[in-house]
Amino acid sequence: MTTSLTLTRPQKAAAILVAMGKPAAGRLLKFFKQEELKSLIDAARMLRTIPQADLEKIVAEFEAEFTEGAGLLDSADKMDTLLNETLSPEEVSAIMEGRQKKPDAGPLPVWPQVEKLDAARIGGFLAGEHPQTGALVLSKLSSQLAAQVLLTLEKPLRAEVMKRMVTMASAPQAAVRIVENQIRARLLDGSSSKDTSSGQARLASVLNEMDKAQLDEVIQDLESVGTPDLAGVKARVFSFDDMHLLSQKARVLVFDGLSTDVVTLALRGAPEELTEAVLSAIGARARRMIESELSMGSEGIALADIMQARKTVASATVRLSREGAFELPGAQPASEAA
Repeated sequence: MTTSLTLTRPQKAAAILVAMGKPAAGRLLKFFKQEELKSLIDAARMLRTIPQADLEKIVAEFEAEFTEGAGLLDSADKMDTLLNETLSPEEVSAIMEGRQKKPDAGPLPVWPQVEKLDAARIGGFLAGEHPQTGALVLSKLSSQLAAQVLLTLEKPLRAEVMKRMVTMASAPQAAVRIVENQIRARLLDGSSSKDTSSGQARLASVLNEMDKAQLDEVIQDLESVGTPDLAGVKARVFSFDDMHLLSQKARVLVFDGLSTDVVTLALRGAPEELTEAVLSAIGARARRMIESELSMGSEGIALADIMQARKTVASATVRLSREGAFELPGAQPASEAA
């Protein structure tokens, strides 16, 4: 892109003034009219970094001398400094009169907003797009979220998207803007696809503080009043009593990061089926230690301590699920639960 063809005349003038530095620019500013100075201020606020080569072309257009080292600009700040140090406060105030209103910052960046969405929702959007679009979108996301999104795609589309991610070079800015506009219109701003994931997560975090009996009762109440997006809430809810519904692989991941003391305490008074599901996911040595402790009974151990240990296990399970290690029972078909 040729800068000289895309910058306005006031922007070119502002670039040269900043490049000249305060002494020379200050002398020139005295010769500008107030309306011209207003135009320069507006122009400077719209400028970004200008490469050295493009700045030389601008200077050549004005047939002026170019001082080495002025290729990079922070135009708005430097223009403000030039004005404040070369003009009186009264002159600056007169120039800036009527310009106190902050300019519209424009729409928020797309990608930080996309990072907050559920992987399934992003995957649903990409399912109707070209694989090249999918590759571009995933290249803009964190590795963790991109992996989760890939797993939601059908295998043929997933393969095509990954193939393009391998061979994709830097995407043209025009193409990126088109995709961003589509995402903003269809994924972020559309009322029909309003994001409720944060609300689901908040409610699920409350429900995860309840014991199994309380949780079941509350879920029934939510169903009876027709709570919208209840499936999304259930997918985030988990109690210690559901541990046997997890796959063996998932249980191994959960208990690999927990101490035997916590596991032992959580298992006190637990049903036989649940106890076996937990112990089967623990190494032989740790299992023998836990079984020995459990055989001594639970006399003198506070129920509150047992419930706290179970919450610790449930919280670790929910955390691993959010990180994409596995799905909670409420989010997977019954046939997948082991």
